[in-house]
Amino acid sequence: MKAVVWHGVGDIRLEDVPDPRIEQPTDAIVRLTASAICGTDLHFVHGTFSEMVPGTILGHEGVGIVEEVGADVRNFRPGDRVVIPSTMGCGYCPYCRAGDYSQCDNANPNGPSAGTAFYGGPKASGPVQGLQAEKARVPFAAINLVKIPDAVTDGQAILVSDIFPTGYFGAELAEIKPGDTVAVFGCGPVGQFAITSAKLMGAGRVFAVDRIPDRLETASDQGAEAINFDEEDPVETLKRLTGGTGVDRVIDAVGVDAQHADHGPAAQQARQEAGEFEEQLSQVAPDGTAGNVGNAPSQALEWAVQSVCKAGTLSIIGVYPPTMQSFPIGAAMNKNLTIKMGNTPHRKYIPYLLDLIQQGTLDPEGLLSRAEEMSDVLSAYRAFDERRPGWLKVELVPGM
Repeated sequence: MKAVVWHGVGDIRLEDVPDPRIEQPTDAIVRLTASAICGTDLHFVHGTFSEMVPGTILGHEGVGIVEEVGADVRNFRPGDRVVIPSTMGCGYCPYCRAGDYSQCDNANPNGPSAGTAFYGGPKASGPVQGLQAEKARVPFAAINLVKIPDAVTDGQAILVSDIFPTGYFGAELAEIKPGDTVAVFGCGPVGQFAITSAKLMGAGRVFAVDRIPDRLETASDQGAEAINFDEEDPVETLKRLTGGTGVDRVIDAVGVDAQHADHGPAAQQARQEAGEFEEQLSQVAPDGTAGNVGNAPSQALEWAVQSVCKAGTLSIIGVYPPTMQSFPIGAAMNKNLTIKMGNTPHRKYIPYLLDLIQQGTLDPEGLLSRAEEMSDVLSAYRAFDERRPGWLKVELVPGM
């Protein structure tokens, strides 16, 4: 079968690889009808998340048809149409029973202390082969598959595999209450769904901070108030627009690939921190970098802490590797901030979000900007990495 395979920093290839097979009685084999490119995949390509294993199939978003199930998979059968949650759980450990699937004791082959298990990731995450392929093996399939209602399209369902639950998780961590003022840093796919989710939770105002025009325009189309950090200082602007107080809740949907301002009033502060940012980048990317790498790993965190009000809440869902050591803890402590963060337990939210889509409460497919054939995946990666206009979220379709 065809699959997108990681060989090194900046080196991914579309290759023929062996078909997956049932390895445990709890496994299932799914024929993918849709997958997607995520910003997390770019971390592996860029080198800002280390210990990737050459030969790993990338991708952690998938929709497909069940082809085969192991003897202990009792709730799915061949022919079922399913969405695959990006992070994995076993379904029976204490963490899974509490809904914290991303902290499962058993799904990660490296042991209970290894952290989140997900598809197509580094050594510490398994690795379990990814979903940018024609077929995939799904471990603990009884819990790591969710049936898709007939009324929900593949284009809608692929967004529920990862980025919609992640955005919703970020809004939930932020403790948004009706009337709250919320700032979302980063208007990529996850940031867009954090905006969607904040509005679902009753936020009174939502500010969207980025510098890419079409992403800010998409955020504005959702009703958010756009702030371009290359044109104005985002912290000063947020404080001015909130009467000097700052926002009640802030969501970091950027992570380690953050960019500092190159123009405008915020650029002067960035120049003063250039040496610190360079040191951070050497920490998080010890094997070198490639592609459109962020130049200020802690920038979004710094702006977030500075712009939230005293006793406010900071939610962090942008990806930071274990090698990231920088955080403005002193400033956060002095403001009595509540800080919540983590890897999304996708399986917890997927059934609820599918219900919202099926009922017509919302249609997430408007944020799916491109659908590309798997054969064009390498050029799609380049366009997505360069943040070209119209490449907000990319669906990959085998044999489109």
